Amino acid sequence: MFRALVLTFIAGLLTVSGCGQSGRDVQAVVDARERTFGDVKVFATVQAALDAAPGDASEPYRILIRAGDYKEKLVIDKPHLHLIGEGQDATRIHYDDYAGRDDGRGGNVGTSGSYTIRVVATDVQFHALTVENSFDFVANDALDKDDPAMRSGSQAVALYLDEGSDRILARDIQLLGHQDTLYVKSERAWFDKVRVAGSVDFIFGPGNALFTDSEIVTRARGREHETHGYLTAPSTDIDSEFGFTFINCELTREEGVPDNSTALGRPWHPTTTFADGRYADPDAIGKAVFIDCFMDAHISEQGWARMGGTAKDGEGKTWFYPEDSRFFEYGSEGPGAHEHDKRRRLNEEEVARYTLDNILGDWQPGE
Repeated sequence: MFRALVLTFIAGLLTVSGCGQSGRDVQAVVDARERTFGDVKVFATVQAALDAAPGDASEPYRILIRAGDYKEKLVIDKPHLHLIGEGQDATRIHYDDYAGRDDGRGGNVGTSGSYTIRVVATDVQFHALTVENSFDFVANDALDKDDPAMRSGSQAVALYLDEGSDRILARDIQLLGHQDTLYVKSERAWFDKVRVAGSVDFIFGPGNALFTDSEIVTRARGREHETHGYLTAPSTDIDSEFGFTFINCELTREEGVPDNSTALGRPWHPTTTFADGRYADPDAIGKAVFIDCFMDAHISEQGWARMGGTAKDGEGKTWFYPEDSRFFEYGSEGPGAHEHDKRRRLNEEEVARYTLDNILGDWQPGE
């Protein structure tokens, strides 16, 4: 019953008008070959199209990105921009930055600076394309820790929904990375029919993100690890009801990912500066919920994992545990779906709270 209600609601809401490829439907076109496209302005790069877009639009401004590879590092800081590709396997925006890269100022770019696309605006949409961080995590992961060629700071974000972003819709897109693929700080983001791939904490942050009818793929690594990976690392504030919600999703894996090796998530308590010091935020009580999801055999029997954070003395480490977080399942199926006390279940009354209206509030994409 819960699955049927959700699918009916999505079918009614998520008809996004104006996403065709005719000249009437788009306001700008990106084509590296700069072919003509009716009387619509054609740009050679995505950045050029973003620069030319209005900064105060109140209606959708649609940018069609023709098939091709676009190596660009982008910031979307204008509202109502819709980036529309010609298919996940046709339009690819990629960049190979990583957290440990020297920023030229005596530091490094950090996780927040490693993005391929960063969004700091409202009402932004992505359709029918791939966003990838192409940093070679696998080759780096294969190196010994004392190998001088090994790069520290292997976090590499593909899509970063930063503070200031809200009402973000992604449909029929692919997000590719390894560690920290998708960083969510947005107030509300909806990922429908998407494919998100990574290995370590690859969906993370304090934001509110809903995933429906999507594939969450654990990728192979460069060598064996005691724990192969973690799907999520939420840092949801204690006052926020929703964090990461997965409904009718499939948790799959690439070849080479072992059985019983990957946690559904672990609680991230970011190191934060307070009046009495700098330590792991005690109010970041992560929230991740999987409802009616298929789980392949790579999902660990324990389900969830602990995570370390900076102790209050600012130097040592303290551990945060799943049972102290807000991690729940309902209706899990497949070889990775186990039932025991460590994997807490929502009851019928609790799962009824997870409606589109409650999660997204007054925002209804497609209207």
